[in-house]
Amino acid sequence: MFKFKKFYINQDKTAMKVGTDGVLLGAWASSTDSNINILDIGTGTGLIAIMMAQRNNNALITGVEIELQAYNQALENIKNSQWDCRLEVCFSSIGDFKTMVKYDHIISNPPFYNSTYCSDDKNRNMARHTSSLSFSDLIKVTTNLLKKKGLCSFIIPYDQEGVFLEIAKENGLCLSRLCRVRGNENSIVKRSLIELSFVSKEVVLQELIIEKERHIYTQEYIALTKDFYIKM
Repeated sequence: MFKFKKFYINQDKTAMKVGTDGVLLGAWASSTDSNINILDIGTGTGLIAIMMAQRNNNALITGVEIELQAYNQALENIKNSQWDCRLEVCFSSIGDFKTMVKYDHIISNPPFYNSTYCSDDKNRNMARHTSSLSFSDLIKVTTNLLKKKGLCSFIIPYDQEGVFLEIAKENGLCLSRLCRVRGNENSIVKRSLIELSFVSKEVVLQELIIEKERHIYTQEYIALTKDFYIKM
């Protein structure tokens, strides 16, 4: 179990555990009054969906999960949260997901390792590898389900940022916010937090450093995550 200030995440049934990437995305993604319908693609344990419920008081959040054990874990975590009446999770691939809803905000911590690094755990592979959901497929589904004035938010490896943004551009999405994440001031950039929309606007560029030294966090990281982490 991973305990946050206002909820907890059981993760004993899932291949993937609570990690920094999910917390970063759930805390960084825009929170606005227009976030009425939110879709979390590949919800896993339900972490990001629950974080978005905490941050968006009027939002209805739907998580979609293809892996059965993760789906069951997300159901459990949502039921145990104080926002369960505004949260639901669907057992489906995003390609087979059927809905009449257009979403104000689509969010995803997508799989990003290629087949070279596959392990023997098929459930972990499904959660981690682009063979189960390519960036192209993710962006195409997003453009089909996103409202014209909606936002979409992702976290991806920095070394795949250029490819991801090119695919987004080809599908009519424009970059609005970009935050590059370093573990510490001397480390290389590891992750890119990306916000896209159909509307071209001035891009907000940011950099986030997580730690000053081991387990000593920067003020920027504390400010971003303090509503969630117990010790922040």
